[in-house]
Amino acid sequence: MTALLRSAALQLRVAKRLAPRRGATLAERLGRLDDRLVFVVGSPRSGTTFLAGAIGSLPGFVDLGEVAPLKAAVPELVGLPREQAAARLRRILALARRVGLVGAVRGVEQTPELAHLADVVHLAYPEARIVHIVRDGRDVACSLLEKAWLRPERRSADDAGIAYGSYARFWVEPERRAEFEQVSDARRAAWAWRRYVAAARAASAPLVEIRYERMAASPDGVAEELAGRLDAPAGPLADALRRAHAGSIGRYRSDLSDDQLADVLAECGPLLRELGYV
Repeated sequence: MTALLRSAALQLRVAKRLAPRRGATLAERLGRLDDRLVFVVGSPRSGTTFLAGAIGSLPGFVDLGEVAPLKAAVPELVGLPREQAAARLRRILALARRVGLVGAVRGVEQTPELAHLADVVHLAYPEARIVHIVRDGRDVACSLLEKAWLRPERRSADDAGIAYGSYARFWVEPERRAEFEQVSDARRAAWAWRRYVAAARAASAPLVEIRYERMAASPDGVAEELAGRLDAPAGPLADALRRAHAGSIGRYRSDLSDDQLADVLAECGPLLRELGYV
């Protein structure tokens, strides 16, 4: 019963955020659910919120944000058989879109943790598009260090009720769980980036990979390519992507101490090199 009440509370949170949106017609709100969703995945602090918001601002799309009941369910979903996880994912999102009065428009979901469930997402929604945004892991580490997500002293939780802190999440390798809780905050941040990015890149589902740095430097070019993959208008998407912040690119050079940078490279240096960042 406690789990049921918690799920209902999270769905009500979705309704409060989505239902009041202006400009939607009755048909859009109550029409048949459109299965051509867009899922924006990637490491936290990589630009998932910005990119999902840009896509969600287009005609015929709506930004769902991080759907709280889905985010809360991810740790359990990753341990289920793929078909069972896909069916549950569909149920959660169908209910969220109904209570949020999001019907005949294309929802854009932006929960970063779905990077670990890309194949499940594809099974649940074969017509959907999955966009993986990748940002330099050193800059991501800087951004994560500003937040409470991985700090050992924090006792609060996010909007889905998932606790902050230095404990090992579901995405930490089982044989390294104790180590995760003992390393520096910088290394934990790099660890998160590595695991999210590697999980998405290991998926067999078709993903569209977008580099944050290129999006900031060449929004028109990225918009043209991405719009083609999403069957979306390129012009409005380019307008939205031009608001990407280029000033944070390379911030690790000034924001990370030598010791912090050494910890980051020790944890994710090989993947940074594979992606061409080092």
